[in-house]
Amino acid sequence: MERKIRNKDPLGRGLGCHPYVYTMLSIAGILTFLFVWQLLLVTGVVSDRYISKPTELFLLLIRKFSDKSPDGSTLPIATLASLKVAVTGLVLAIVTGVPLGLIMGWYKGADRFFSPIFEVLRPIPPISWIPLTIVWLGIGLRAKAFIIFFAAFIPCVINSYAGIKMTQKVLINVAKTCGASNFTIFYKVGIPSAMPMTFAGIRVALGNAWSTLVAAEMLAANAGLGYMILMGRSFARPDIIMLGMVCIGALGALFTGILGIFEKRITGWRR
Repeated sequence: MERKIRNKDPLGRGLGCHPYVYTMLSIAGILTFLFVWQLLLVTGVVSDRYISKPTELFLLLIRKFSDKSPDGSTLPIATLASLKVAVTGLVLAIVTGVPLGLIMGWYKGADRFFSPIFEVLRPIPPISWIPLTIVWLGIGLRAKAFIIFFAAFIPCVINSYAGIKMTQKVLINVAKTCGASNFTIFYKVGIPSAMPMTFAGIRVALGNAWSTLVAAEMLAANAGLGYMILMGRSFARPDIIMLGMVCIGALGALFTGILGIFEKRITGWRR
């Protein structure tokens, strides 16, 4: 009887609510937002000189699959170019930032060695590295990926460091009682305990990577979503600018969903 009552809860408060209810609520929220957006422009509350209608963006999305104007590349080519830059920088940041944060949080000597350097680099905005990056790496993929890397590296280190610092002392003491070495405790207790915070840092890094994409593609790029936004600004095309923004947002949401699947698999012990 209790299970039936939970399933009939229209607001989804019951623990037995079917997952499709939440999916429908998410779809309804997106459709409502698009409807209000379209309505404001159709009724003239907001001028369409500066903001394009959702229907116009949808038609432009279809047209950009074959139309290269004004940025000189179709939407699939621009998307692939941006993915190559963003994924390269993000993966490098995760591969280096997460282990560094875990090691700094666990080993005091590593913390004392790396912390002064990290604290000096941490406040520097990623965009300020652009001039030096051009001198060091030129204007190719490596230069743009480095800007993305720096934007994503900081949150990976900080959250991994904080996550392993929050490891419960009782778990560490139990492992010591069982005769585990410091490295074994680090590997089997500290790292799993730090995973929730680590994935939170990767989410922040993912957002930083996409938000820095436009700045990274200012490095003499000839294709990419950021470059498409810049060309839209140059040609006074708000529809091109908004299409690029929507595509970046959609890709970010897709990557966040994929990251959530990995997190559930790795931190399944939390359930």
